[in-house]
Order: sequence, then structure tokens, then C-alpha cells
Amino acid sequence: MQRYEGYKFDPKQSLIGVQFLFVAFGALVLVPILTGLDANVALFTAGLGTLLFQIITRKNVPPIFLASSFAFIAPLQYGIEKWGIAVTMGGIIFAGLFYVVLSLVVRFGGEKILHKILPPVVVGPVIMTIGLILAPNAVKMATSATEIYTQNDAMIVAGISLVATILVMMLGRGMFRLIPILLGIITGYIMAYSFGMVDFSPIFNAPWFRIPNFTTPKFEFEAIIYMIPIAIAPAIEHIGDMLAISNVTKEDFLKNPGLKNTLLGDGLATSLAAFFGGPPNTTYSEVTGAVSLTKAYNPAIMTFAALTAIILAFVGKLGAVLSTIPAPVIGGIMLLLFGIIASVGMETLIKNKVDLADPRNMIIVALIFIFAIGGMVLDFGAVKFSGIGLGAVTGIVLNLLLPKTKHYEGY
Repeated sequence: MQRYEGYKFDPKQSLIGVQFLFVAFGALVLVPILTGLDANVALFTAGLGTLLFQIITRKNVPPIFLASSFAFIAPLQYGIEKWGIAVTMGGIIFAGLFYVVLSLVVRFGGEKILHKILPPVVVGPVIMTIGLILAPNAVKMATSATEIYTQNDAMIVAGISLVATILVMMLGRGMFRLIPILLGIITGYIMAYSFGMVDFSPIFNAPWFRIPNFTTPKFEFEAIIYMIPIAIAPAIEHIGDMLAISNVTKEDFLKNPGLKNTLLGDGLATSLAAFFGGPPNTTYSEVTGAVSLTKAYNPAIMTFAALTAIILAFVGKLGAVLSTIPAPVIGGIMLLLFGIIASVGMETLIKNKVDLADPRNMIIVALIFIFAIGGMVLDFGAVKFSGIGLGAVTGIVLNLLLPKTKHYEGY
């Protein structure tokens, strides 16, 4: 298909849908692996969320696939350790509802008001803090030692996983270039097996059919307040992805179905995922790249990808295979990916020509970094802010309160 013609259900394109899920698979399962959630639940909620997104944007459905958001890795790790999975999921539900609020802002106030609240000088540094906060986790996983293998063994396996991912990103052609994470995991897994790091017994013991470990959410005010600001970064990422898919298909999805509907779909998909104990959803740039490469613009292809994800969620041995991946394999890939997240935030500042010589911009960026990364906690009793959420709130408040620097009024 050479141009976007809207949603056309064509069973002949089901194999293309499976191929697109293959593109998203590596990143999709990494979030549950890193946070302790069930990877099968993540597959289920990715498929369900994508279908919900398509229903909400039915008038003019973008060819988009929704799956696990990297922006929530650190908050999920913190939340699960402090409150447990159920309470953390309750907070994620409200983070998804924050998207809904943003969609209402766009619906009644237009896109300009969203850019006023969340300009690049705020969004860029917030995205950077996500990668920088996660960096120590990547190093810890890449250098972790156990009774089975030494730290040197771990670093060798992590290094090979990292190099394999880089080579695919740099030298890969066609669809291979779109799955560097998956190929990096496979390469690292093979190397880890040669070092005796892999235990296959969970795979042999797992049933072929298994109901995913769904979790019923619980609601605590502290977890809700902690999670809501985290949604700012992926919400802006959503806008960037909608611009990208619009450019690929030559169809302006920012106008039809419009950000008011795509943000609504993304937010409700995130809340729906949390109701089942799955990670928050976000639009996947990898799949947009696959759409650009294949020229397969029919959104129904994503329906097949979503249905395939739901079916695979009930394959018990698949979850068992994922559980046997040694930490150094994941850690090696994370060394690159978390750095890339920080680089995306830097790119946001550069592309939008944010002048960091302007004292106002310098103050906003500096305090976002220090408050988010430095361990600052603002405790107001019933409300407590820290980490990425505190950095995001700090940036928004400073941007709204600080006057324009006179020397830079024309900027």
C-alpha cells in the first residue's frame, strides 16, 4: 500500500501484523523484566490497549501500536518496592487519567495551551532525567555477579549484548535495523548460555497454556500523587510520535482524529493496562519506523499485531523463556538504551533551539536536573514529590512563574 486510505480489515495482512509485533517485542518485554511485572500481562495489556486506542480514534485511526513505556521504569521500581504491585498500579491508573486531562485541555483550549504549559525547555530536561536516573540500574545489572558467574563474566556478556545491539543499529538493513533490542538479547542470551548462566528448568516446568498473573489495583493517595507527574514525559513523547506517523503517512493525525482523541486513547490504554497489573502504555516509535519501511499504512495491521500479543500472553513457556534471561544480558542493552533516552531529551532542546545562555532557561533546566536526580524530596504531609515527578512539577511551575529575561524577550 503506497498511501494511507483509512482502516480496512484485510485478513491477508495478518502476517504483517505479526511482523510488527516482532519489531516491538524486545522493548515491550524489557519493562516488565526490569520492574518485576509479569511479561505475559504486558503482552496482554499492550494488545488490549492498542485495540482500545483504535476504538477511540475510529474516525481516522493512525497506524500506531501501544506497549510498555520506558519512562515509568524507575517509578515502577520505586513504587513496587515501597507499596507493592497493586498500590503502584492504582497510581498508574491516575497517571493514565492525567493524559485524559491533557486531552481535555487540548479539546477546549487548543494545542497552543499545551505547548505553553509543557514547552521544550521543560520537556527536554525531564526526558533526560529519565535516562540519567536509570543509568545506575543499567550498570548494576551489567556488572552483577552471582554464585554461578563472576563479575568479569557478567561484564563480558553485557559487553557482547551491547556491541551486538550497536552493530544492528548502525549496520542493520531493512527490518533487522528495527529490532536491535531483540537481536541484542538473542546474542547475549547465546553468550550467557556458553558461560553457564542460563537455567532452562523454568521453561521445562512451565505449561504451554497459563493465565497471566493479573493484579487487581489498590488505591493509596501517596502512590497516586507520586505517579501522576511521571505521565508528562510520555505524553510529550506521544505528540512526537503522532508527528512522526503523520509525516510517514502524509496524513495529519494531529488534526484528524486530533491530539484530543489520540491523547485520550493513550491515557485510557495506560489506565486499562494498570487495571490488569500491566505496565503503562505508550506509542512505539519502532513500529512507526516499520510502517515507514514497509509502506503498510493500513491501521488494521495493528489490530492483528494486538490480537497476536493477546494470544501470546497465554503461552506459559514464553514467559518462562523471558524469566531465564540473565541480568547482564539486559544490563548491557540498558547501558545504551538509557543513554539514548537522555539523548532524546537533549535532542528536544537542540531541535527547538532552546537558548541555554538565557538565564531563565538555564535556571529551569538546572533545577529540573538537581531536583529530579539529586534525591530531593518535598513532603507536604499528604502529598510527597520526588524523582522525575518532582523535576517535572518544578519545571512546569518555574516556566509559568519566571518572567522572560529582558535581553531575550524576542526569543
